Amino acid sequence: MGNRSRILIIDDDQQQRQVLNTILEFMGCETEYASTQRFQERLGHDQNFNAVVLGLRGQSDEALKFLNRHHAGLPVILCGQSRPGQLQGSMRRQVVAELRPPLTHSQMLESLHMSQIYRAHCRHGQMASGYHDVQVFKNLVGSSRPIRQVRSLMSQVMKKDVNVLITGESGTGKEVVARNLHEHSGRQGRPFVPVNCGAIPAELLESELFGHEKGAFTGAIATRKGRFELADGGTLFLDEIGDMPLNMQVKLLRVLQERCFERVGGSAPIHVNVRIIAATHKNLEEMVASGKFRDDLYYRLNVFPIDMPALRDRTEDLPLILNDLITRMERDQRGSVRFSSAAIMLLCKYDWPGNVRELANLVERLSIIYPMGVIGVEELPDKFQKLAGQEVRDSRVAEMFPNTIQPPGSSGLDELAILPVNGLNLKDFLGRLEKKLIRQALDDCNNVVARAADKLQIRRTTLVEKMRKYELNRYAQTDDSETS
Repeated sequence: MGNRSRILIIDDDQQQRQVLNTILEFMGCETEYASTQRFQERLGHDQNFNAVVLGLRGQSDEALKFLNRHHAGLPVILCGQSRPGQLQGSMRRQVVAELRPPLTHSQMLESLHMSQIYRAHCRHGQMASGYHDVQVFKNLVGSSRPIRQVRSLMSQVMKKDVNVLITGESGTGKEVVARNLHEHSGRQGRPFVPVNCGAIPAELLESELFGHEKGAFTGAIATRKGRFELADGGTLFLDEIGDMPLNMQVKLLRVLQERCFERVGGSAPIHVNVRIIAATHKNLEEMVASGKFRDDLYYRLNVFPIDMPALRDRTEDLPLILNDLITRMERDQRGSVRFSSAAIMLLCKYDWPGNVRELANLVERLSIIYPMGVIGVEELPDKFQKLAGQEVRDSRVAEMFPNTIQPPGSSGLDELAILPVNGLNLKDFLGRLEKKLIRQALDDCNNVVARAADKLQIRRTTLVEKMRKYELNRYAQTDDSETS
């Protein structure tokens, strides 16, 4: 979190205050207490807080309204089983997270990151312009200018019943945007139906979209509804629209113009009310110029364009995306993993041709190979290690590192302290653990032994002896060359 964050805990329950204080102090935060009756006085004397954690007890509704009215730039984290009434407008944006007991380190850390982003947006005046923070749009994590622009565009069009065209490289999250637009539109209670136009054979695409009557072709043993009918009243997501054959483009254009169609083998018109969101990784303007995509369909789809940035163009978001991916894995009980800061810096140097999808696959793979482990430079695949020594493109990356993806001083001890059924060789186990921590400290300190010794809270000579013991002398040579 950088400098120590100051957190105001507003809660009438003494036991919960103590739990919150323990977690926040463990994370390096300074805390102050106040009841729902006395917090106004506390804020009046000292407004230098980074966030407020509000327990949902007593007069919490009134406290939340007061904070929104008089301290709109102060992010609020709600904590409790119940929740206030429907949050609207600026109050919805100010509540950056809602925690449910039992509280965990990862829950709280993610909430503090949301608070940090909210404060940054307030400082730049983005809340006043109708900006929707990251909590509103699920899985669109980041605070870089490109992703903020995407969220701003989404907030402008989500309530408008117009067609949207989402462009961008594969793996950038185009379907995530489409689902969020649907969930925050007036059609949210109706179906969201995705269709991958590139994955369905051309001869079957018409039947897939419009359905067919019984006996319309060989194998049509029953009448079947198409995706347009299934999406009636909701949203139809046409993914990879650039792969749609020209003959189907003509039929799709007719449906968009007339809002009706016939099933394959049928003659009765079927009327539908569907919002179209299309996506593609191809350049449709070039395809129009070369005659591979109809210009009239392109203009019909491209009412409101949203271009998704590549991950390499927003590397300062990578630590936050990592944190979000790990949090979701833990929530779904699919394992967990942590990354050292040196490993994250190396990840930030990679171009990520597969974008966020490639990063998600890497995290899941490493969590299987190193369950509950800490990923250092040597645990990363070879293609990342080849990038060692290069400069990171954006210095802001280092400032964005969430602590949850770095190895905290004493977290994970409960997992380490589980004795296997068949026992273990304690000396060997502790030796392997010590070697791993030393190597991680050296990675984090750019192989400077003196700094690594400070981080491990041992004398430099002691660390040198342990490095010799574990055959880590290459680090000592690097350190000697730097100090000579």
